[in-house]
Amino acid sequence: MKTVINVLLLVTLLVGCSGRDASPIPRNIVIMIGDGMGLGQITAGRTAKGSLELEQFTHIGLLLTQAYGDDYITDSAAAATAISTGVATFNGMIGMGPDSLPRTTILERAKALGKKTGIVTVCSITHATPASFVAHTPSREMELEIARQISQAGVDLCLGSGWGWFMPKSAGGRREDGRNLLEEMRRRGYVVVTTDSTFRTLTDLPAVNIMGLFAENHVGKAHERKPTLAELTRYALETLSLAEGGFVLMVEGSQIDWASHDNRSDEIVDEMVDFDGAVGEVVRFAQKHSETLIIVTSDHETAGYTLLNGSVSGKWVQGGFATHYHTGVMVPLFALGPGAERFTGIRPNTDVGAILMEMLK
Repeated sequence: MKTVINVLLLVTLLVGCSGRDASPIPRNIVIMIGDGMGLGQITAGRTAKGSLELEQFTHIGLLLTQAYGDDYITDSAAAATAISTGVATFNGMIGMGPDSLPRTTILERAKALGKKTGIVTVCSITHATPASFVAHTPSREMELEIARQISQAGVDLCLGSGWGWFMPKSAGGRREDGRNLLEEMRRRGYVVVTTDSTFRTLTDLPAVNIMGLFAENHVGKAHERKPTLAELTRYALETLSLAEGGFVLMVEGSQIDWASHDNRSDEIVDEMVDFDGAVGEVVRFAQKHSETLIIVTSDHETAGYTLLNGSVSGKWVQGGFATHYHTGVMVPLFALGPGAERFTGIRPNTDVGAILMEMLK
């Protein structure tokens, strides 16, 4: 009898532990990257806006950003590859490990599982961060090859810019091989748009493959952009959510980094407010679709940006800069939704990709 009781107690203990350790699996995953975004940039944006959508997030951590080996200061390629694959790599490498072998990205894993996939950015989609979720090249400078790979990757929705990398020189693009990759995508069933006015006609379309590129290379600054990052994000969510099996979406606030490189506090604020608007779109979507996990983080901090003065009531800050380049400080990690509790504490940036890969089994 004593043996039976002991066995029952053991089974109860194991079941209880299993229940506590089990983490819910999200149906939808949205990864949002504020490129170059550190605590200084976030605080400046909050001062200007009064409050941030980020304040609704329930779990917060810190990411170490160092690249593979002795690269203490990462670039966007290595950092985005770490986030998208769970593997650390050398600076400059896109979707590859330090052995120069391709690594599966979370978008590729999601696609293999039958989920829809998407990328939204405010730079050329061939740029380091978005490229690292789709392409595999030894150098981020290989944008013509990255464009070719993106055109064949089967991503369901790409919204950003950089149509010049997909078009031949004879049509105003940059390709010397004569290929018109956008026309090739049209023939495979993609709807291709390159203007804001055309984009706004897509609102009544069902879920179809979309390639929206709104500038030859990069789009303008936050106050110049049409469509806005928030509008692109809202459309992506509306479109991808029609999929029965869920989706994985990466959204990048690309130009927080560029404003920081230029040491422009005013532009940092504009870009942070723009990015937070997109965060708000995703949070509101998740409030209606509770099976959605949102991750908001940064690939690295840029410029050693700090705040030397400011006014809460006046909504302004005076910024100071340590450099025009990236720094090695940790960056914040915010999580909301099923499984968010797994993204707390201090951890390497590769943990983000590794955990998301586990969730996509």
